Amino acid sequence: MIRNVLVVMFSVLVGLTAAAQEKINKLDSISPISFLSTTYTGDTTAVPAVLENPLFYNYNFTYKKRLDSIQREIPLTYNESVQRYIDVYAGRKEMMGKMLGLSEYYFPIFENALKAFSVPAELKYLPIIESSMNSHAISRVGATGLWQFMFTTAKGYGLNMDNYVDERKDPIQASYAAAKYFKDAYAELGDWLLAIAAYNCGTGNVNRAIAKANSRDFWAIRPFLPMETRNYVPAFIAAIYVMNCPDKHQILAQKSLFAIKTDTIQVNRYVSLTELAEAMSMDETDLCTLNPSYKKKIVNGSADLPKRIIMPKVSLASYANIYEVLNDHTLAASPQIILASNDDRRIQKKRREPVTEKPALKYHKVSAGQNLTTIADQFGVEVQDIKVWNKLKGNNIVPGQKLIISKDGAAAGHTEARTTKKYISYRERSNGVSKSSGRL
Repeated sequence: MIRNVLVVMFSVLVGLTAAAQEKINKLDSISPISFLSTTYTGDTTAVPAVLENPLFYNYNFTYKKRLDSIQREIPLTYNESVQRYIDVYAGRKEMMGKMLGLSEYYFPIFENALKAFSVPAELKYLPIIESSMNSHAISRVGATGLWQFMFTTAKGYGLNMDNYVDERKDPIQASYAAAKYFKDAYAELGDWLLAIAAYNCGTGNVNRAIAKANSRDFWAIRPFLPMETRNYVPAFIAAIYVMNCPDKHQILAQKSLFAIKTDTIQVNRYVSLTELAEAMSMDETDLCTLNPSYKKKIVNGSADLPKRIIMPKVSLASYANIYEVLNDHTLAASPQIILASNDDRRIQKKRREPVTEKPALKYHKVSAGQNLTTIADQFGVEVQDIKVWNKLKGNNIVPGQKLIISKDGAAAGHTEARTTKKYISYRERSNGVSKSSGRL
């Protein structure tokens, strides 16, 4: 009897072991990309969620040696979490090829900003995991731009968001704001991996994790951080590795729109990007891609606050057309005409019809079932604009509530009063249009 029981128990154990081994084999056979989460769980738009391995069975000394060779100021630790993200990014060959192509344009911008605040140049890789270097990236919680700034944080670091511009999408402005944030975070936390973690979840969460772990080592406090932040730093290290060793994983750089020589000019009047693209005989979408922060395809420069325009280097034959657009007094004095005709000045030129001045404010009475998103979509404005105009602290509104949904008239009138000088900042050099640094 006892012998029969032992035989049965042995058979059950063998069966369970075989089933477990089969499950492990199936997991091992899955491509790392299949572990990616289909939804985003926090402020970033590009950090995938991966399964944690209880055992590190594929330790690779070659990868560790490569990481050690490219390490500069920020510690590039090699462990199971970093290896998992190396597998993920090395498997995303097309995406990383695009990142290599975009890096030729964006990395010099990032490096200049980071150098200005004396923070490590390796931080230039963060926009890869933050936004896949997409200026128009927006996370589910509203973080925006290459560096994924939240509205309040962006305001605190000097970025401007209004009816015409969202500087979180401006590569130059946002890079200087990010560099300043890292300088402040490092001054408070004293460790670069902790400062990077704080960029994702805030210094408050990092300090609480430090207190719980009684340590200032990122890998020691990692279990006490939010889930996304636990993955954020390993993903950052893995991105540095893949960007520095693409040839080891058969990743080829892809040519991007930004693989062109550009010039920078500053204007102190309203300029239509649509008209400027036409004058340069280039695609309007391409010019807007070089200037992603302007919401209405209008550069709202003024004498007090000149605005930057990035454009491809132009031929001498294009100078006359460009000069005409940049010195168009009608657009500078009456920006509301352009807004009334959906930014299409060609129609406005043909008609030259007088435009009735808009009221300073427009209101909307909230109906049952409406929320800020549906109202913003209805009137073609941003949710954050409605919140600022109405001094709303949250997203809650109630039926019957009266909301300001436009201030265009007031903005236009204010601009009219200030634009008495009719000129632009535009100087010639022997090699083309002069460059200017812009407002930081």
